[in-house]
Amino acid sequence: MFLTISTTGTPERPATDLGFLLHKHPGKAQAFSTSHGTAHVFYPEASDERCTAALLLEVDPVALVRRGKGKGRGGAPDAALAQYVNDRPYAASSLLSVAMSTVFKSALSGACKAMPERAEAPMELRIEVPALPARGGAELVRKLFGPLGWSRVDAVAVPLDERFPEWGDSRYVRLVLEGELRLADALRQLYVLLPVLDDAKHYWVAPDEVDKLLRAGEGWLAEHPEHKLITSRYLSRRWGLTREAMQRLELVRLAESDDLDVESIDNAVDESADTEERPVPLAARRRDAILAALTAAGASRVLDLGCGQGQLVQALLKDTRFEEIVGVDVSMRALTIALRRLKLDRMGERQAARVALRQSSLTYTDKRLKGYDAAVLSEVIEHLDLARLPALEFAVFGSARPRTVLVTTPNVEYNVRWETLPAGHARHGDHRFEWTRAEFRDWAGGVAARHGYDVEFVPVGEDDPEVGPPTQMAVFTMARTDETEKEAKAA
Repeated sequence: MFLTISTTGTPERPATDLGFLLHKHPGKAQAFSTSHGTAHVFYPEASDERCTAALLLEVDPVALVRRGKGKGRGGAPDAALAQYVNDRPYAASSLLSVAMSTVFKSALSGACKAMPERAEAPMELRIEVPALPARGGAELVRKLFGPLGWSRVDAVAVPLDERFPEWGDSRYVRLVLEGELRLADALRQLYVLLPVLDDAKHYWVAPDEVDKLLRAGEGWLAEHPEHKLITSRYLSRRWGLTREAMQRLELVRLAESDDLDVESIDNAVDESADTEERPVPLAARRRDAILAALTAAGASRVLDLGCGQGQLVQALLKDTRFEEIVGVDVSMRALTIALRRLKLDRMGERQAARVALRQSSLTYTDKRLKGYDAAVLSEVIEHLDLARLPALEFAVFGSARPRTVLVTTPNVEYNVRWETLPAGHARHGDHRFEWTRAEFRDWAGGVAARHGYDVEFVPVGEDDPEVGPPTQMAVFTMARTDETEKEAKAA
């Protein structure tokens, strides 16, 4: 297997700086042991004007068979002879990716103490891979590398035999990439996409491969138009790992779109304690009020928007009148805890078919949330900045448009009754606001008027004659029109 990395320079900024960035001296030929052979690094040319580093991986086919993962090409193919006679020692694959991560570890991370500014700056690069297996052909190669900032992506199919052109092309291409990129970014792209194009790995894909993929894909994978294909192939189509990676990539995408850190979005779980309100009886009474309202509305297909750790989803599952329950949250950590709480992996098939957990942001429209009888926003709105409430309003009432929407939120007037709550403090550290009864009624009335709903208000908990209930609930019901009458009859 062979790969070259070239760059150009000037006497003031010589091309041989490439040696510093790769942490390999241009004047030396070096060899490194890998689990399947020997990796050689040398420089065919090294001058101020042009410098080329070459990585040659010399694979031991016997070691490849003995240490193979036990299936697929290079592991245990149908014909025993194919274990020793195959393309693995010559065509770029996951073997070359692993060699890159071993030999160019510091360069992949973007670290260079000698030239930190050079490592952070884009540079003119030319990368050549003479034999690259591409399941999907040259067109797929262009689809994968094209959106990543390369000015030239040249993938030329290698014929099966030049003497017999009628035999057509092989599944191999000669790849040439040219463009101005950071060296670390270019290496990370190759690290991920070489095994993706080969659509095979020489080792067993364990759960830690998700972390490897996300580290190497940082800054480019989440927004890549082919990120689903890349993720699936990189993880050898292991459904559970692919789903986890896709969910984490979606969180990255949402954070980047709002210019936030992932940690600031994925904050639905208090690491030190259960987020269920104290005292517990109020949380239980709130769930009872929600269940009663959903039953009165005749809802059978319910969305729990901002489901957190899944307490309400668990309560809904106990009532067979609710035929389909979907918990939605932006926090992957919360959904993971909800998954454990519900014990979905041990649930009977019929019961498991009633429930689903989905990652989504409530401030973005999501076509998957349309067509449900009811949606619940229980203790959710107060966790959003006021400026983002219009986005949530449109996503739920304007786009998803369930027939019934239940919204519960703390009544700030009742806070004076909490003996352990200091004056002026919110009930939860992440609450961006807490409304009086009048403020909540004003907001809910405006939402109902703008989107064609009627609204009524229900106290939750003890209704104090002076300050009202601890929790206030708005029950939105879609106003009857000719169109909704037709939908109701059709249902």
